[in-house]
Amino acid sequence: MDLATLKAFKQAEYEEAADGYRAVADTAGTAKEAIENRISAGIRAELSGKAAEAALGELKELSANFHYARTECALAGTALNGFAFDMAVAKRKLDAALEDAQADNCTVNPDGSVTFPAGAKPGADKVAEGGTVTGSAGPGNETSDALERQAANIHPNPNFGKACGYADRIAEALKEASDADAKWAPKLRALKADDDLKVSNRDWTDAKSDMDGVLQAADPYLHSIKAPPKDGTPDQNAEWWKALSPEQRADYLSVHPGALGAMNGLPSDIRDEANRMVLAETKAAYRLELDGIPKEPAKYAPNSNGGYPVAVITPEWREWQEKYGDKKSRMEGVMKGMDAIQARFDRTGEHGLPEAYLLGFDPTGLGDGKVILANGNPDTADHVGVYVPGTFAGIEDIGGDDDSHGDLGRGDRLWADSTKFAPGQKVSTITWLDYNAPDSIVPQATRGQYAEEGGPRLYDFLQGNRAAQEGADGSRAHTTVIGHSYGSTVVGVAAQSGSWKDPGAMDDFVFAGSPGVQADHAADLGVGAKHVWAMGGPWDDQVVRQGGRLMGLGDNWTIPTDDSFGGNVMKSDAGGHTAFFDEGSLSLRNQAAVIAGRYDRVELD
Repeated sequence: MDLATLKAFKQAEYEEAADGYRAVADTAGTAKEAIENRISAGIRAELSGKAAEAALGELKELSANFHYARTECALAGTALNGFAFDMAVAKRKLDAALEDAQADNCTVNPDGSVTFPAGAKPGADKVAEGGTVTGSAGPGNETSDALERQAANIHPNPNFGKACGYADRIAEALKEASDADAKWAPKLRALKADDDLKVSNRDWTDAKSDMDGVLQAADPYLHSIKAPPKDGTPDQNAEWWKALSPEQRADYLSVHPGALGAMNGLPSDIRDEANRMVLAETKAAYRLELDGIPKEPAKYAPNSNGGYPVAVITPEWREWQEKYGDKKSRMEGVMKGMDAIQARFDRTGEHGLPEAYLLGFDPTGLGDGKVILANGNPDTADHVGVYVPGTFAGIEDIGGDDDSHGDLGRGDRLWADSTKFAPGQKVSTITWLDYNAPDSIVPQATRGQYAEEGGPRLYDFLQGNRAAQEGADGSRAHTTVIGHSYGSTVVGVAAQSGSWKDPGAMDDFVFAGSPGVQADHAADLGVGAKHVWAMGGPWDDQVVRQGGRLMGLGDNWTIPTDDSFGGNVMKSDAGGHTAFFDEGSLSLRNQAAVIAGRYDRVELD
C-alpha cells in the first residue's frame, strides 16, 4: 500500500459500511421472524389443506434465505470493522511518524522516503549536506540493528539517524496496512452467496467456513472488545453483555454463536439467534457428511461352500460396518433430533403455540446432546415451567416417534394447559436436556452420579433465567421446575446447589414418577414444603419409584410421594410411568395449575 492511500484512509467510512451491513442483517432477521412467527403461524392457526401446505413450504424457503442473509451480512459487518481496526492501527503509526518527522524538519516524500536537512554534529568543522533515506520494514536482528546504529553514529549529519528511524517507521506502517489489505480482501470476497434462491447445505457449511475465517482474521479487533468473564456466573455474564455496545454485541455474536448460545444469563432472544445459527450450520455439515458415506453393501451372500449356514456375512459389509456403521447410526440419531427441533419451529401457531426459543444446542454435548427449547420467551413471561426429562433422554429421541412429539411435545402440552389457567398472562415452558441422562435402568439409573453432574448445570441455567428476566426492581417470573423419573433426581440436586446467598430462582417443584430427589424432606429443597408437589402412578411407575427408594436415590429411603416427605401429593390418572403428560389428563392439568400459580385448582390425593 502506498503512502497516499494510507494517509487518505478514513476509519469512519468503513465503520459506517459495517453499520449498513448490520442494518441489513437486522432487517433480514426481522423479516425471518415475521415470516415464522406471524405469517406462517397465522396460516397454521387458521388454514389447512394442500394450498396452505404449499404456501408454508415456500415461506420456509424464504425464511431460510433471510436467515442466511442475516448470518452473512453480520459477518460482513464484523469483517469491515476488523479491517478498519487493523488499518487504523497502521494509520496511527504513520501519522505519528509523519508528525515526528515534520517536527525535526524532515520531509516525507510520496514514495515514503525521508529527506533530511543539512546539519553538523557538535564540534564538527563544517555542516554536512542533507540527503534522502528509504526505510525498511519487518523484524530486524541484533546484527542489522547494530549496523544501522553504527551507520548513524558514523554519519557526519546528525539528522541522518533520525531520518532513518522515521523512514523505517513509515515503511513498517505501510507494511502493516498492506498486510491488513491482503488479509481481509479474500475474507470479504468470500462473503458472497450463490446467485440462486436456494440456501443449500453447502451454503451453510460455507457460512461456517466464512465465520472461522473472519474470527481468525479479526482477532486483534475482537481482543479490543471486553471478553466475557472466564467461568462467569449468570449475573456476571449478564452484566458483561449489558456493558457492550450494540455494535460490539453484533460483532461478537457473528463469530461466537456457540459460546453466546450456551451462556447463561444472556437474553433469550440472543441465545435463540446464536443457537439457530449453530443448528443450521451443524445440520448442513451432518447432512453433507452422511451423503458422503458409501452405500451400505449387501450384508449376506449365499454360502459358497453350499453348507450350513445357507447365507454368510460378506466381508464387504463387515468392512463397511467397521468403518461407517456406528458413525452413520450416531449421526442419523442427531439428525433425527435436529429435525425434531425444526419440526417444533414449524408448529408455531398450531393451537396457539407461541414462537420457540432455542436456548441451548450441542449435537454431542455430554454424550446425549444438548437441547434447551422454550415455548414463548421466558424473559417476558409471568410464569415459567422448566421440564427435565429422565432416563433414556437424548437428542435423538427429543421429538419422539409419534404425534406426541416426545419430550418437546410434553413441553408443548404443559404450555397449552398452563395458559388456560393464566388468562391475560404470559406463560413459557422449557424442555431442558443438558445432562448425561442414564441410558439404562440398571445399573445407570440406580446411581446418583448423573444427577450430581446435571443438578449444578440445571441450577446455573435457572439462575441464568432469573438474571435475564430480572427487572430493575428485582422482579422475575414465577418459576416451576418439573422433574420426571430420573429428571426429578437432577432437580433435587439442583435445588440443593449453589449458596444460600444466591438470589432465589425457583418457586415450585413438581416431581412425577420420582425415584428420589437426594433429600428426605420437602423442606430441604429451599422453597418451602407447601411448594413441593409430587405424583405417582401404578405398574411400571411403582417399579421405578420403589426401585429408587431401594437404591438410595432418596435420602433415608424416602421418595417424594411418601407422606413423611412432607410435600403435596397430587392426584394422578396416569396409567403408567410415561403417562403423566398425556393430553387431557388430570396429571397434566395438575402440573399446569402449579406452573400458573393456581394452587387452588390442584387436586390433592
